[in-house]
Amino acid sequence: MALARWRTDFARWEKVPGSPVCEVDLDIDAMLRARLMALLPDAGWLSEETADNPERLSRSRVWVVDPIDGTRDYIRGRPGWAVSIALVEMGEATLAVLDAPARGEVWRAATGAGATLNGAGVRAGNRMIFPGARVPTDVLPNVDSDLVTVEKPNSIALRMAMVADDRADLVVTLRWGNEWDIAAAALIASEAGATTSDAFGAPLTFNKPDPRAFGMVVSTPGIHAAAVARLGDRARAIAAEGH
Repeated sequence: MALARWRTDFARWEKVPGSPVCEVDLDIDAMLRARLMALLPDAGWLSEETADNPERLSRSRVWVVDPIDGTRDYIRGRPGWAVSIALVEMGEATLAVLDAPARGEVWRAATGAGATLNGAGVRAGNRMIFPGARVPTDVLPNVDSDLVTVEKPNSIALRMAMVADDRADLVVTLRWGNEWDIAAAALIASEAGATTSDAFGAPLTFNKPDPRAFGMVVSTPGIHAAAVARLGDRARAIAAEGH
């Protein structure tokens, strides 16, 4: 559905300034909800494009969905967007699909079963040295000039998946982010051998009453502690401002 309407004329607007949405987001959200809830009628539902229902907190299994992650790229006709679906059980993602049809990439993962890209197994890299780590970003701040920039799709989930197949060594956010942006990609990355956490190094959990986390760090295991240490002061300062 998303690929068929990509680069065509469709309604688009901003939910709030800087947060674009389009009618394709809503149509895919409705289709996914109908099909996924038919698979597991007892599951809860958490999606970027559906009003949150606290009833999900009473469910042991919850679908966590972003119908189009990277809407900005989708609207601009760029390929850096994906459909993100995770099944969360007791706070942990256990099943994930990340489908990026404009890039010809379909990622899958299940707890204990590894991660695949287009059916082939993927593994994160083994980088142990923080300087020189590859980061999918447009520009690095001066304090991080010892890192290396690589391609940056708009979708944060796709950037996380780049660590899973050794196209990047490190992906970081230093802001409050939503569970639907990262649930599927976090499982894909961890099943590929990457280390995932929030900006302070704490484990990521899902289906929380406030479905957000402050920041995210996905990296090769050998540089994760160094990344959290490098970012610690910045993360604490930004988090304090947010409160």
